[in-house]
Amino acid sequence: MNFTSLRMVVLFCSLIWTMSLQAQQKPNVVIIVMDNLGWGEIGAYGGGMLRGAETPRLDAFAKEGMQLLNFNVEPQCTPSRSALMTGRHPIRSGTTKVVWGLPYGLVGWEKTIAELFSEQGYATAMFGKWHLGDMKGRFPTDQGFDEWYGIANTTDESQYTSQTDFDSKVVAPPQIQQAKKGEIPKNIKEYNVDTRKTIDAELTDKSIAFMQKQVKNNKPFFLYLPYTQMHLPTLPHPDFLGKSGQGEWADVLTEVDFRAGQIFDAIDDLKVKENTIVIWMSENGPEEAPSWFGTAGYWRGFYFTALEGSLRTPFLIRWPNRIPKGSVTNEIVHITDVLPTLAEIAGYNVPMDRKIDGVNQMPLFLGETDKSDREGFPVYNGDEMFAYKWRNFKIHYYEHESMFDKPVKHNFPRIHDLLRDPKELYGISGGNGATGAQNLTWILPAVTKRVIKFQQSLNEEPPILLGTPEPYSPKK
Repeated sequence: MNFTSLRMVVLFCSLIWTMSLQAQQKPNVVIIVMDNLGWGEIGAYGGGMLRGAETPRLDAFAKEGMQLLNFNVEPQCTPSRSALMTGRHPIRSGTTKVVWGLPYGLVGWEKTIAELFSEQGYATAMFGKWHLGDMKGRFPTDQGFDEWYGIANTTDESQYTSQTDFDSKVVAPPQIQQAKKGEIPKNIKEYNVDTRKTIDAELTDKSIAFMQKQVKNNKPFFLYLPYTQMHLPTLPHPDFLGKSGQGEWADVLTEVDFRAGQIFDAIDDLKVKENTIVIWMSENGPEEAPSWFGTAGYWRGFYFTALEGSLRTPFLIRWPNRIPKGSVTNEIVHITDVLPTLAEIAGYNVPMDRKIDGVNQMPLFLGETDKSDREGFPVYNGDEMFAYKWRNFKIHYYEHESMFDKPVKHNFPRIHDLLRDPKELYGISGGNGATGAQNLTWILPAVTKRVIKFQQSLNEEPPILLGTPEPYSPKK
């Protein structure tokens, strides 16, 4: 080999080593999402022991980074997951509500956070509940994930086969599925009340194996781990049955804390803690169902409503040596903010060819500012705006106390000061305390301007309709 050839080999090896080093310098990202776990369940948010089970791993994790007291989601499962994946309000994406037995989900045109990470060289995986489409073109592995194991829809389905007169000729038994990018998902086993108890353990094991593989290959990874707990039927793994001594709900809470600890320990064992951002959050408020009532703690209400108990959920984020330990904020952050917040550190650009509602909250997380980059957001429940949250105030346009009640439109918007009235019991529209709320009328014109601005944006970019078939492309 002559000198020139040797020099070319050295330069090539140097380039490969540099590219590998740069890839590894990109932080790994792990997003752990709980299903219908209310604000008041874990110890860090006032629950834990008061709910029958201490949560030591999550409580310790909360002190290792930032704890959000005012993290907000959408009122239902599909809308929240859509907002997380796209950074867009679900009213734009045709994902405004949970449906059963109908075509639904994210159209292929939508750009997901998984696609953005993948384009930057990240290995991407999802293990858990999707609930954003169960048809060709709309599975996780059609929308940016290299691999997926879990359920396409909701944990409600695990009860189907054990319910009275279930007819498998009419409704196929629900399945736990698996696929790699571009593949048609394969049915692995039936999703029933027995496999419902063990699925979160499986999701944890597969997540750990995925992280181990990527670290071995020196490849940055994006892991999306949407667990199935605490969604009904809230049934513990057999290893945790009776463990709390306070009933099955507390047993599941014990398991939730243990599973989080398994992921934290795996990151430690792989020696990538310093270079891994971990988010632990819930995508909906608590359950409202017999035998499986959850709690929003300090707040009032359950999911499927526009009450604070539906919208505010736990959110913990850790990035060692970057996000200050033990930091706490009551600034408003919305689930749409996750996508743009992770953009700069991952190296992807927020899509410019569509409306993006999320904002970059990394300066808040890093302690560079003590203010959120947003003042509020609209609250849609289905296709109607039920409320608007702005600063410390909430404007309700509908009365809707429970998912089982019919919404009734207020004759006059009901205004609440969430600092004085956190349970949203008193407002200007009448009842106890109405006189004391009169000074809130100035909120109406301020919020109305923001409502009109948002509605104008829907005219500028017409929303995708629920049930829109593939292929979809926006009208010019």
